[in-house]
Amino acid sequence: MDQNRVVQGRMVNPKGLAELIEEAEGDDRGDVMEATEIEDAERECPECGGDVLQVGYMPNVSEFVTGLKCQECDWHETDRE
Repeated sequence: MDQNRVVQGRMVNPKGLAELIEEAEGDDRGDVMEATEIEDAERECPECGGDVLQVGYMPNVSEFVTGLKCQECDWHETDRE
């Protein structure tokens, strides 16, 4: 079941949140194949102090990424090396 969350003033589902993170990463990323449910990351954004969400997703068939995204500002982070 998809759960929607508000991120930077707009409602996103798990796949939409993952796509926001991928687009922010650049390199023509953006499309996401699968995404897990959105979770609270239980941490504050290092830039604005806002709440941070976490989502796991597959940008392609051979990669699983965990992404973090602030609900209030542009800050994001992934576990890519």
